[in-house]
Amino acid sequence: MLEDGDFRLTESAAILRYLAEKADSPAYPKDLKQRARVNEAMDWFNSNFYKDWGYGLVYPQLFPHHKRPDEKAHAGTISWAQERCKTWLQVLNDHWLAGGKKYICGDQITIADYLGSAIMSIGELIHCDLKDYPNVQRWIDTVKKQPNYEKVNEVFNGFRASTQGKPWATV
Repeated sequence: MLEDGDFRLTESAAILRYLAEKADSPAYPKDLKQRARVNEAMDWFNSNFYKDWGYGLVYPQLFPHHKRPDEKAHAGTISWAQERCKTWLQVLNDHWLAGGKKYICGDQITIADYLGSAIMSIGELIHCDLKDYPNVQRWIDTVKKQPNYEKVNEVFNGFRASTQGKPWATV
């Protein structure tokens, strides 16, 4: 069920899987071991990273309906999320993208990259700097080179531009 305009990522992951399967997309490998790795990566983004990144760090700063009831609780939520996000980013940098992997699951883009990069992109709304996570930054830059990336993200990029210059708590 959607509440307060939230988009549940578990539904988006299921939709990605369904559409990729229906279209016989190479972004969702047929090989069961490769497919399991893609599913694992999508579940990692959904179950671990997104909760702290989205609901802990980004959304409480952007959307009034995610602001905590008092300033102390609000500041505590963001501070706690900052530390958790640093841990998750290190895992993404040192585990998922280690060894110069071009994409999350290897040298070919998969639906895990589409989902993961979409989740990562919300950090751009508060202008997070990923310089301490070079593998993550390299991966994001690689995904952004995909055909139609700019066109697909045109509205998002406008939203990001509207948040420039504001004071944000970031990683």
